[in-house]
Amino acid sequence: MAEKKIKRGKAFFSISAVSKMFSVHQQTIRLYEKEGFINPKRSDGNTRMFSEEDVEKLEEIIYLTHQLGINLAGVEMILQLQKKMKKMQQDMNKIFTETQRELTHETQNRKHLIENYTKQLKSKKEETSTVQQEKNTSKEQKSPFKDWDIDYEE
Repeated sequence: MAEKKIKRGKAFFSISAVSKMFSVHQQTIRLYEKEGFINPKRSDGNTRMFSEEDVEKLEEIIYLTHQLGINLAGVEMILQLQKKMKKMQQDMNKIFTETQRELTHETQNRKHLIENYTKQLKSKKEETSTVQQEKNTSKEQKSPFKDWDIDYEE
């Protein structure tokens, strides 16, 4: 019996709930929004609705400012660097994937070449062996003395 998965909607939090979560004043959260660090959605009544992603980002910002004592300019630089690093990682992963694909393709081509060369070498070896056997057979047929033992007296 297949289990049905319950689709869970995204959770959203009000500014008062978020401020209680992190023990910060609502005005601090509004400042972070004004600085562009977070961008909560708005309800029809223009109430800020913070997603789980917004809450995670806020948690990071509050850690940087309150725990590490970094000012807002520093937070902005850190967030920009994180964004750049994420982009670079994505680019590197893309390059790695493409290189891996090319390497796999090249490996398959090389294996195919080796198989062809091996077949050609076997064919040449068989031809050479056949020619050698024919020569030996031909020599045996031409020599009337092949089975004779000749003793020479001194």
